[in-house]
Amino acid sequence: MADADDVRRLALALPGVVEIDSDGFDFRVGNKGFVWSYPEKMPGKPRRIRTDVAVLYVGDEAEKQALLLGEPGLFFTTPGYDGLPLVMLRLPEVSADRLDELITDAWRMRAPEDLAADGT
Repeated sequence: MADADDVRRLALALPGVVEIDSDGFDFRVGNKGFVWSYPEKMPGKPRRIRTDVAVLYVGDEAEKQALLLGEPGLFFTTPGYDGLPLVMLRLPEVSADRLDELITDAWRMRAPEDLAADGT
């Protein structure tokens, strides 16, 4: 079971990561986002930042579909993310080890090549 504090700890342990000021969490490397809080928008209601759900960069549509189909208890998407290489992750359902793997993979795909080569 993971939470926003785990996301913060894992993301900030990676080289070159900057946390952007937000109502939840928002992490960038090389000025590119790789994990942030889910900004949930329900019809007729103001946007709500969900810190129990992380949006993760996954690289491409094939990886996105593999995660969504392979682990539907962990991952989901919404129409607003159609065509984007992003998935939403239910933090209370993920182990710390799996979260570490997912955040590191997202960071590696977004980090500048020289930084990613030197990182984990």
